[in-house]
Amino acid sequence: MIHGIHHTAISTSDIERSARFYRDLLGFEEVFKLNWDVGNEQLDNITGLTDSSAKIIMLKCGNACVELFQYATPEPKAGDPRRPVCDHGITHLCLQVTDIDNEYARLKAAGMVFHCPPQPVGSTIRATYGRDPDGNVVELLELPLADVMSIARAG
Repeated sequence: MIHGIHHTAISTSDIERSARFYRDLLGFEEVFKLNWDVGNEQLDNITGLTDSSAKIIMLKCGNACVELFQYATPEPKAGDPRRPVCDHGITHLCLQVTDIDNEYARLKAAGMVFHCPPQPVGSTIRATYGRDPDGNVVELLELPLADVMSIARAG
């Protein structure tokens, strides 16, 4: 069952500048920071990248989160800061789910293309990335029930 949107992810060339904008200017709360180094097979599988490394900052406002990524590898292409709204810019939409294996099987059977089967991220979270019909990335994220309930109460 899909519960709703958990977060939207944005790739940036300067994660601290972007964090200041969302956190300090817009009032988002910093939830966590994470760095991953080259050699993280699970994150390479989920993202569909090879030898990836990045900094991440998760920010929350109300019942929604924004996840900022600054990739070191592979080298990202620069974005156009004046791109029209019809051009690509947000890296993925994340859907919080229960029973990620069932959702993965259901969506794959319906024709959704995935980078990999659901992968563990830490000890209690599982995730995978797939593509919508236009090639936009949609993440399925399964959180422990306690995390789901705390998000529901916070919203």
